[in-house]
Amino acid sequence: MDDALAAVVARLYAVPPEEFVAVRAEEVARARAARDTGLAGTIGKLRKPTVAAWLVNLLAHERPDLVEELLELAAELRDAQRELRGAELRELSTRRRSTVAALAREAARLAGPDRGNLPLQEVEGTFAAALADSTVAAAVQEGALTKSLEYTGFGETPRPQLRLVQGGDDGPYLSTVTPKRSAPTQDDREQRAEARRREEERRRAEEEHARVVKQARRELMTALQQLTDAETAKSEAERAVAAAEKAIKSAEKRVKIAQDALADLS
Repeated sequence: MDDALAAVVARLYAVPPEEFVAVRAEEVARARAARDTGLAGTIGKLRKPTVAAWLVNLLAHERPDLVEELLELAAELRDAQRELRGAELRELSTRRRSTVAALAREAARLAGPDRGNLPLQEVEGTFAAALADSTVAAAVQEGALTKSLEYTGFGETPRPQLRLVQGGDDGPYLSTVTPKRSAPTQDDREQRAEARRREEERRRAEEEHARVVKQARRELMTALQQLTDAETAKSEAERAVAAAEKAIKSAEKRVKIAQDALADLS
């Protein structure tokens, strides 16, 4: 997608669906005025999104940082599932649910307070699909969906290869092709073993890095808590000193009054 088309797509799929057709017509007219008939034709073929798709697109354009966080969580989920790290997978699954709900709420907020009965369930379904499928994630990040997406499974699933088969009167149709696999050679086995070894080293390095970061965060939080406690103790001590000084001054004042009274009686 060239820059000119990308700019048009970003504008079109961020406007509310009810404004899409009018804005698309404006962009087609602008492209024709610039004598770019190819761009005008491409823009004219862009499809109007559903409300759910618009909400996802809106978030992608207005808060790309949140979509990036979603993709990072998706990568963590895939790694944990691939390596069967159960405890981490359970923790990430909890984050998955809260993240999907939070992104849907943010999309609704971006849509404005006047929008009622938004299809947030479809929005959450699309974000959940992005977490499970890297292709869907890329489409969400692009911000040009025309309809919401759904993923009924969890994790990545292998896609069958498809080929076009010429039929009879019914015309061509798609048929699933199962690729043939040859027996692995010694070189193949060695390469796979080396790849597994490198993957294990990478995993261990990442785990060590995560452990160090977690420990550093714990130490930082402990230090901050100790600093807060020290500041609190200091404030309490200062208040106690101030109260004592005030009591001393009050006592001195009472002594002075008593001395003056005795002097008057003499």
